[in-house]
Amino acid sequence: MNTQKKIQHSLNDLIEIARDGHGFYTEAAGKVKDAELAALFTRIAGVKQDIVARLSATVAATGGTPAEHGTLVGSMQQFYGKVRAALGDTTYGYVSELEESEDRLLKAFNETISDEDTPAAARAEAQALLPSVRECHNVMRDRKQVLKHAS
Repeated sequence: MNTQKKIQHSLNDLIEIARDGHGFYTEAAGKVKDAELAALFTRIAGVKQDIVARLSATVAATGGTPAEHGTLVGSMQQFYGKVRAALGDTTYGYVSELEESEDRLLKAFNETISDEDTPAAARAEAQALLPSVRECHNVMRDRKQVLKHAS
């Protein structure tokens, strides 16, 4: 696989996972009753949208086609979050599933950065976005812990 294709493949994986997160956060923001939590979800959805836009621009700059959809795993997580919310555990259900989504995205970023086969341009873009990914991950991890101990 040539470098151009490898960059596109590496970054498109990240685009798909970030797109999953954007969709899930957007939906959750409209479902939770807590205004502060809805605002947090909306803010993080915006971060995911920025990640998708930046990575898509990098893929396009290499002559590739940015991923336009999310992943099957992301769709399943979103479905599971909806089921939990429907069963009455709205806040914790969404926070828990969103935190797992953050784990998935952070893991994918770390793998892209540490993979010796990842081209320098893809690694550099992933490293530039990593602080935002970590921050969202930590916010949701902490929020989940607070909710877990409150119940």
